[in-house]
Amino acid sequence: MSAEQRISRRQFVAGSAAAAAMSIVPSRVLAKAGRLSPSETIQIAAVGIGGVGHGQIRSISEQPNVKIVALCDVDDVYARKTFDIFPDARRYRDFRQMLDTEADKVDAMYCGTPDHTHAVVTMPALRKGKHVCCVKPLTRTIHENRALAEAARQAGVATQVTASANTSDSACRLCEMIWDGAIGDVHEVHCWSNRPLWPQGMVRPPGQDAVPSTFDWDLWIGPAPMRPFKDTWPEGHLALQQLFSKNPRPAVYHPWNFRGWWDFGTGALGDMGCHHFNTVYRAMKLTYPTRISASSSTVQAETAPLASVVTFEFPSREGMPPLRLYWYDGGLKPPRPEGLEAGRDLPGEGNMYVGDKGAILEGRIIPESRMKAYKQPPKTLKRRPGTWAEWIEAIRGGEPAGCNFEQATLLTEAVLLGNIAIRMGKTLDYDAQAARFTNNDAANEDINPPYRSGWSLKS
Repeated sequence: MSAEQRISRRQFVAGSAAAAAMSIVPSRVLAKAGRLSPSETIQIAAVGIGGVGHGQIRSISEQPNVKIVALCDVDDVYARKTFDIFPDARRYRDFRQMLDTEADKVDAMYCGTPDHTHAVVTMPALRKGKHVCCVKPLTRTIHENRALAEAARQAGVATQVTASANTSDSACRLCEMIWDGAIGDVHEVHCWSNRPLWPQGMVRPPGQDAVPSTFDWDLWIGPAPMRPFKDTWPEGHLALQQLFSKNPRPAVYHPWNFRGWWDFGTGALGDMGCHHFNTVYRAMKLTYPTRISASSSTVQAETAPLASVVTFEFPSREGMPPLRLYWYDGGLKPPRPEGLEAGRDLPGEGNMYVGDKGAILEGRIIPESRMKAYKQPPKTLKRRPGTWAEWIEAIRGGEPAGCNFEQATLLTEAVLLGNIAIRMGKTLDYDAQAARFTNNDAANEDINPPYRSGWSLKS
């Protein structure tokens, strides 16, 4: 045996150990956005775990071969119930520290923070090649929305937004009926919500309260303009007597009541519009509206109104005629449709499609006698398992989730356009390709409002 052919036992053992180590290195280390095998446990970090995040993180953890390994929240008290459920998960207060520390340890990240921090939390996760699930709406501004969608494309990761699934049996059945011509060509769709369930239409309270040691107010504010911390509304304040708040929460900003403030939330439309629009957009093959108009109760400078009606106009597409999509909130509803049986009222919230041959209310042709006589088309669309399972399936290399960022960016842009129309109080013509309004310079300033110093999507 030549010298070149000889190998020492020490070299052999060392080489074998190195090969073995390579064989067990998780895909998260070997590939920026590697898909995981069904047998590999998906390691998930979560940011914003005290509000809706509490239940959603539990649902994600119930998926097969999934483990919640890191948790982050700015409020130790509000997050405690989630910390207690996952006692072995590593804990953080600052999401930036979590992402830096956990970069090579986690495969995916869930974001359940208030609207105004969705973009700054999810962008670095995407850049680190992490699969991302974010609560709706995807962002608070149109600029953020476009930026996150592009970052997700570049990262090639599995994404999902928590809008009501457009892949359920009922959603697929609705699409199949519309495409079957069950009510002819559809010219109008009406969506209405019983929100807001939180204070809106108020002005900023005066004064300042001490920030609890268990809460990081500066980090909660994030990229929004700084303001004094206020804890709760005084007993009997009008903000706690909202029409639909049977059990009003006393917080001024946090927890939960961020939704009514323009700096932090996106109002009733932003909260519920993505839910209502997800199946509408699929059924009607919608992309971007070309004209948006709105009417509402008094619009305060800092908060969304108590009630609004928003109209989105879409051009013809894929053989479908032009469409008007109407949104109603604050207890407002569409006109009573022709064909609705006597004694039957519109539900508290819902969707209605109006065509030239009738109407579909909550997935059924009205009146009910027409629905019973209708021969339903074959089931041509794949029924899928829902928000969490679809995201996990996509992480493992399956088809994209039903509300992945490509879909979610359309829904998010719609609700954000509607909010701008509410604030402007004028009809807005929109050039989606340029992401600009062609008839209102003031409205264009709302597309990309500046961040507070020290915050950016670029780094």
